[in-house]
Amino acid sequence: MSIRAVVWDIDDTLFDYTGADRIGMRLHLTAEGLLAGYESVEQAIVRWREITDVQWARFSAGEVDFQGQRRDRVRVFLGEQLSDAEADAWFQRYVAHYETAWTLFPDVLPVLDALAASHRHAVLSNSSIHVQDRKLRVLGVHDRFEAILCAAEIGVSKPEAGAFHAACDALDLAPHQVAYVGDHPEIDGRGAAEAGLLSVWIDRDGVYTSDDSPGGPHRIASLAELPALLGADTRFGAPSTFG
Repeated sequence: MSIRAVVWDIDDTLFDYTGADRIGMRLHLTAEGLLAGYESVEQAIVRWREITDVQWARFSAGEVDFQGQRRDRVRVFLGEQLSDAEADAWFQRYVAHYETAWTLFPDVLPVLDALAASHRHAVLSNSSIHVQDRKLRVLGVHDRFEAILCAAEIGVSKPEAGAFHAACDALDLAPHQVAYVGDHPEIDGRGAAEAGLLSVWIDRDGVYTSDDSPGGPHRIASLAELPALLGADTRFGAPSTFG
């Protein structure tokens, strides 16, 4: 049966999260006068990302709620026992800088336009609806999606099959009728494949060079390759170079 819908990851798939986070943290650390403790801005940013990954893993495992992981990111990064209000205020100052750098990847609008008539669209993110709903509105693509599902609200995170199946249920489609597009080879790529969806892994940086495993995700370097992979009735894009 043909693919009838595409479910999308957001951060680093549609939205340049890594770029925005880097710019926002650079501005924030400068404004907060925190760069003196690091050899370079990049060293500070690497430290922030390492802490973010650890705390996000705790959230995904259900060890802490969404707001709690944000507060703990700040406390660990600063090495201070801040109150909830103090940690929230620090994080919001960071967010103000981060949001100035929000942008879609340049291949996003063309592929959404190309697939608008041929496929239904939804979003599945490991974040919270409070964050991602607003982000999609600011970026101007909120109305492109029938459903927006986030781990904080559905109670299960990628790569668990239940997260992908929740997205399929929201569309009233079987997993084999749905493609999932995400940037992480395991959380998105392997998770979606094992849940029975057509898994498409967007590897823009070409970081991973191993061949695709049988039954694993299809690897593309640009979203321009997606319509051809889906067999969409469109002239947009080119055949995948990864297969």
